[in-house]
Amino acid sequence: MNVRGTWQRPDERSMVLAIGFFDGFHRGHQAIVKQLLRLRRPGFRAGVLTFRDHPAAFLRANAPALITTCEERLNLLAQAGIEECFCVPFDDRVASMSPRSFIHEVLLQGLRVNAVVVGQTFRFGRERAGDVSFAREELERSGVAFVAVENTMDRAQRISSTRIREYLASGDLVTADELLGHAYALRGRVVFGAGRGHDMGFPTANLVVAGGKALPKDGVYAALARHDGRDYATLVSVGSNPTFGVGERTVEAWLRDFDRSIYGEELLLHQFRFVRDQQRFDSPQGLIEQMKSDKSAVAYPSYG
Repeated sequence: MNVRGTWQRPDERSMVLAIGFFDGFHRGHQAIVKQLLRLRRPGFRAGVLTFRDHPAAFLRANAPALITTCEERLNLLAQAGIEECFCVPFDDRVASMSPRSFIHEVLLQGLRVNAVVVGQTFRFGRERAGDVSFAREELERSGVAFVAVENTMDRAQRISSTRIREYLASGDLVTADELLGHAYALRGRVVFGAGRGHDMGFPTANLVVAGGKALPKDGVYAALARHDGRDYATLVSVGSNPTFGVGERTVEAWLRDFDRSIYGEELLLHQFRFVRDQQRFDSPQGLIEQMKSDKSAVAYPSYG
């Protein structure tokens, strides 16, 4: 997939384009891309217009934590069959652009689209004044096909990134994964920690995760940790280690069947399943006994 930081493209080939932020690339987003690929004709390119950062970070300075980092989002789009990604900053130029200017300057003149696909709730332009009706009228008048994909529903509710973040915050990773259509994942580099896990017989990998990444609620989870192409049964602790005094929020992973030193390397954690809430114990020994009990949640063998 070609990734460009502008909405100008040198390629003269015809292109169909989907527009959205696509955080999490959930089942609703996947439906948009599937519709896009159905519109693609031989010789056409399949493209996406998205933003590096959530628009709320610019408009309100309180952007939500993100289910996927920008890099994860781009990888998911590429895996889905997108060939051209226009990943631009959401800045004052974008925020102040009228809906008509967005259609004509960005889509028609800059990207020279042949078809556009969006979600039913798509809004654009200054103060979100543009909607699917306006976009359809402007684009079809210029000979560009336009499709607004119906909402993807689950449990009689629209699947949305906001809804998935709520399931993450409640620790319900089963439902979050169902709505995503793939497993929520955490990636991070392994760094030195306080060393307490090793002293207690449970050496953990301390992960530095991307800032702004949405984390599950504090607690202990069964999960899989992927390292060097292999998945290991894993216990993951998300929280502030209250037994040792309230500290900053951390992510630590204890891997079954694993005894290598991997400082500086990356781990991918996925297939999270909630085990228990974070607790404060009266002594480290109390925590050790609980961790021995927690091991039963990952008693299955690791995957080869």
